[in-house]
Order: sequence, then structure tokens, then C-alpha cells
Amino acid sequence: MIRTWLVFTVAALIPQPARTPATVTVAETAGIARPAETVVLTAAQVKEALAVEDLRTVRVKDDKTSADLLTQTVDTNDDGTFDELLFQADLEANETRRFTLSVGERRIASKDEYRAYGRFIRERRDDFAWENDLVAHRMYGAALETWAQEPLTSSGLDVWVKRTHRLVINDWYMVDDYHRDTGEGADLYSVGRTRGCGGSGLWLDGRLYVANNFRHSRVLANGPLRVMFELSYEPYAAGGAMVREQRLITLDAGHHFNRVGITYQDAPSGAANAAGIRNNPGSSSRAAADAGTLRSWEPLKAAGNLGCAVILPALKETREADGNYLAIAAPGSHVYYAGSAWDRGGDIATLADWDTYVAREAARIRTPVVVRVTRIP
Repeated sequence: MIRTWLVFTVAALIPQPARTPATVTVAETAGIARPAETVVLTAAQVKEALAVEDLRTVRVKDDKTSADLLTQTVDTNDDGTFDELLFQADLEANETRRFTLSVGERRIASKDEYRAYGRFIRERRDDFAWENDLVAHRMYGAALETWAQEPLTSSGLDVWVKRTHRLVINDWYMVDDYHRDTGEGADLYSVGRTRGCGGSGLWLDGRLYVANNFRHSRVLANGPLRVMFELSYEPYAAGGAMVREQRLITLDAGHHFNRVGITYQDAPSGAANAAGIRNNPGSSSRAAADAGTLRSWEPLKAAGNLGCAVILPALKETREADGNYLAIAAPGSHVYYAGSAWDRGGDIATLADWDTYVAREAARIRTPVVVRVTRIP
């Protein structure tokens, strides 16, 4: 017992080699400003540079400001192993920034630092709601289809407009008075049975096929910087086939747009992914085929105006059907982006602002930042 204790005591006194930090270089090459740019590092990149096992112990310092940045680790497939490390930075056009990675005590974000969040809302007829500091959304679950008070079947994307940067969905559901703006925003948008503000569907032979309300949800990331989750739907008929649909939705802090990845099983040949926006009274729309964008602008229940938009990098055509403006992708393309902005939210005040923002986001998606991780010699 004494000898064993001495061995461990002596070993503990031997100085351990310090871990060599690593450098992350992020280059903006599209000539556009990128506020709240999310930098994604893979586990392989980080571990090769730092020889660290637990990504949660990796610290990120901004070399320009010396700030210790907020980070988030993400398990992208829910297998118990973290696959990515995220942080954010504001980049100017054509700017190259450097950040230092080191290993230290795990930093746990406080509640006030959370800027992205989402959850299944069993107490409100199976909603799934999610938000960041700029926007809030929800989609409808199974129980709403048969709710005696106000049944609704729709897989469209709902919008809650916000004029605050704080996270609100928990408080709004608790008070159950979110259709009235008491100073922070409200649920002023109506999806009905349409695609709402960016819902998906299958386009085949001049007809739109859509799922009913989602049946299962799974959260893969839940702040402080990114919320990411899956929604699964029951099979629905489309062109003689029974199609299964699953959506993977990602929303980052500081952004108006969600990334939506669709997986279809047993879709008929020739079917294409479509993303839609409800054609409400008084709305106007504009498509830019070269940029892959379709946007709308509409009055919102005497409470300002709402802009909706979808970005399809592989946009093939636009149509109107079933009360929707539709953006239809080239066959085989199942990723698009859906976003919204309220002209009373604080950062988008006019239709011209919305057009500028949508165009910039499309350019941002077309040309990602260049990220390089290197070990400091």
C-alpha cells in the first residue's frame, strides 16, 4: 500500500508536457459581410491538431479581440460521440481571421448565453417549436389533427415574429397568450393547409403532394449556438407511390434562415422537391433564378409586414399551386433554406432590406468560408 502510494505521488509530481495550441484560419472570399458566421470544425480536424479526446474541453480564442468565444459541440447522428465543434464570428468582406484552439476546463454556457433552442411541445397538441435570437417557428404534430377545438392538418412551416433577442417559446406557451403582441412579438402568421413560410412537398406531373402533421421528433443539437432536429412523417400517397418523408432542420444564432434537408423514401420517378410560401392576400413575390431564390412580402394582420423566402441552390422553376408560391428544385436536390423577417423586428425594416438580405444569404450559401486548422509548431 505504501509503495503504491509513493509511485502515484511521484508520478503526479513529474511535469506533464503542455499541449501545443492550434490555429484556425477562416477566410471570407465572396466579398460579402458575414455577421454571426458559424465556423464548423470536424472532430477529426480538432483531434489531429490538438490530440484531445473530449471536444467539450476545447477553448477558442479570437486572435483579433482576445475574446474567449462561446462554443458548441454537436453529435450529428446521436451515437454518443461528438462530431463537430462550432463557434461564431463576424467577418467583413474578404477578411481573413485567425483563432487559437487550446485545451482547458470545459466551459458550460449560462442560460443567458443561449441563442438557439427548440423542443417538442406535448402540452400544445404536439407542436415542435424552435427559435434563435431573431426568429421563431413551429410545426404541427399528430394531436392537432384531431383537436376538438381547432383541428388542423398541415406540414407547413409556421412563423412567430419577434422584436426581442431573448428566447421566448417556453414563456409564450406557458402564458398561452401568444396571439397578442405585448411587446416582444406574437403568433400573427397563419399557415392553414398551405406550405406556410417555407414548408416542403413533392412536385410531380404538375401537382403538389404533401405530408400530414409530423409523427416523431428527435433533437440532435440544442444550443447555445445551433438547434438541429429531425421530424418524421407517416407515408402519404404521391403519384401512385407511398412516400416516407423526414426533415432535418438546422437554425443557427444570428440567422433568419433555416437549413432544411429532406429525405424521401419510395418517391416516384421524376418527383422533385418543392418549397413553398403561402400566397396570402396583399402579398407580392419575386424569384431570382440565377440566385436560386423566391421571396414574398405581405401585410401581417395590421402589425407591419412579413417577408418569407426560400433558397434552393438547385432551383429549376417557380410555380403557383394550392395557394402557394412554389420553388421547385432539380431532381435529386433535397436541401433548401427557408427564412422570414418582420419589419418590426429591428434589423429588416423594408422590402428593399429583405431583398438585400436574401441575396446576401444566397451568396453566402453558394460560397462558404474557407476554414483551415493547423498545429502551431
